[in-house]
Amino acid sequence: MAADDTPTTGGTGSDNVTQSVFGSAKFLTVAEVAAMMRVSKMTVYRLVHGGDLPAVRVGRSFRVQAQAVDDYLRKSYFDVG
Repeated sequence: MAADDTPTTGGTGSDNVTQSVFGSAKFLTVAEVAAMMRVSKMTVYRLVHGGDLPAVRVGRSFRVQAQAVDDYLRKSYFDVG
């Protein structure tokens, strides 16, 4: 135990960083992203594989942070006219 009687994990603290980064993040499936963007699932897979839309691989499927979808759409938006 540490001097203040709190248990120590002996780690580097990276687990805390990971939890703070992803702890409140909402992850969406490829189908949910496709519906949200009104495109096909194949288009979402192309964006993920092309590196345009960051995703996390979970088993054999991908999960995309909702914030990443919002960021991609904001970056892709352009004013016509």
